[in-house]
Formats: sequence, C-alpha cells, structure tokens
Amino acid sequence: MTKRSESLGQEHRVRLPAGEVRYCERGTGAPVVFVHGVLTNAELWRKVVPDVAAAGFRCLAPDLPLGAHDLPMRTGADLSPAGNADVIADFLDALDLRDVTLVANDTGGALTQILLSRRPERVGRVVLTPSDCFEYFFPPIFRFLPPAARIPGSMAVLGQLLRIRALHPLPILFGWVTKRPLPDAVAQDYLAPLRKSAGVRRDLRKLLREVHPRHTLAAAEKLRTFDRPVLLAWATEDKLFPIRLAHRLAALLPAAKLVEVADSYTFLSEDQPAVLARHVVEFAGVMAD
Repeated sequence: MTKRSESLGQEHRVRLPAGEVRYCERGTGAPVVFVHGVLTNAELWRKVVPDVAAAGFRCLAPDLPLGAHDLPMRTGADLSPAGNADVIADFLDALDLRDVTLVANDTGGALTQILLSRRPERVGRVVLTPSDCFEYFFPPIFRFLPPAARIPGSMAVLGQLLRIRALHPLPILFGWVTKRPLPDAVAQDYLAPLRKSAGVRRDLRKLLREVHPRHTLAAAEKLRTFDRPVLLAWATEDKLFPIRLAHRLAALLPAAKLVEVADSYTFLSEDQPAVLARHVVEFAGVMAD
C-alpha cells in the first residue's frame, strides 16, 4: 500500500458499512473534509491541506472507492452514485463530525451534491471546485466510460492502457484537469491500484456503469432548498466544466457565492493550491463565526 504524502498528516482507517476506508488527518479545530473524484485519491489535496490546517482547521482527506483506492470495498457494497454519496455521509457519521465544511472536486462534487440532497445533516457549508453537475455527469469527453464499464473485462483493459505514459497528457486523462504536468509519482499513485487490484476494478465499475445526468439533475432540483452556505471556487479556463455551470449553480443555490480562479483547469488543488486554500480558510472561518 502506497503511503500518502506527509503533508496530508497521519494515516488512519475507519470501518464503514461499505468497507474499510483509509484517510489522512492533519490539524485541529472545525472539521474540513476533502472529497476527490474518479481516478484520484487523497493525494489530490496534498498542496492544500497544510495551509488549511495551519489556519486552525482539522483536515480530513479520505481515499474514496473511486478507482485509485488501495482498500477494496465489500463485495456487496452499493457503489452507485447514491451509494458513493452514502460512503461520504457514513464517513462523517463514523467519525462523529459535525458542522462540516466539505471541499469537493470533479466527480466528488457530483457525489457531494447527491449527499446534500439525501443526508445533509452533518454538513455546515460546502466548497465546490470544478465538478460534475447538471447534464455534465460525465462531461462530454468522458461519456464513453459508463457504456464501456458495462462490458465485462473493460476495467482490466483500462488499467493496462493507463500504464502508457504517453496518454497522461491527453485530454482523456490528465491533459484537461491540470495546466501543468502532473508529477509522475502522483500519476502512478492514482493509476496503479486499478491495474493491480481486481477489487478496485470492481468498485470503480460499480460506479461508472451507473453514472448518468439523471442523478445530478435530480440532486439539483433538491438543492434549490439547500440554504447552507456554498462557495463555488471555479476555474475560468476550465475545459471540462465550463464556468457557465458555476453560474447556473450560483443561481440555483439559495446561499451561494461564486469566485472565479484564473490560470487553472479542473484541479485547482494542483494549479492554484494556495489560492484555493485561502478561499477555503476565509469561507470556513467566516461562516463558522
């Protein structure tokens, strides 16, 4: 099992109904939980957590069962979009976290929206960075994945294809999520579990085959009455999730604020980590007062 970056803090495990989840924790204070997307893990937040923890927050970054995790879930676990949203909610329950600030990205943003429409009780405020929403679940360039996931053996083929480093800068992998090349060690940390573990492939397949805009559109309707504060920290140059989606979310959510972040693609945590950390700290601190 690959160790997470020391900047994320101490590693722990927690047993949830779906299975055992590894998470990293750093700092003390009000809880901030970081939610990653498909084919990433807690490493996505390695540049953001130190600044947020230093500002007086308890930062928790779980490895969710989204294809880059090392601990496969139970064979019968529900890992549909709703099931994965429940994994996040169960994580908050298991650690008895209250008045939580959720910080989400990419697929994790879609799962967070679904969570808010189902089990919002422990959430105090939300930071959504560029994420799947509305009709963009998935964005157009990745819409081949759900039908592909229904083909037996497709995840094993995908795992082997992802070994090809020449694919990493392409839009179908990391080319449109970061403006700067992703460090090879981080890319390998994201992609190796899918190649090495049949359980991880099974977990990812469960999610991918059920991905459909009906989930995010249904969540959006329920979010019209979600009155807790939401910060939309969105990349103006995002290629996967255009800024117009952030404006739609801002118009939909009763207590939303939009800030546009320059010189970044989808992974603000890679391209503009200090800017993102500052927004999280300011938002969570003011709203917690």
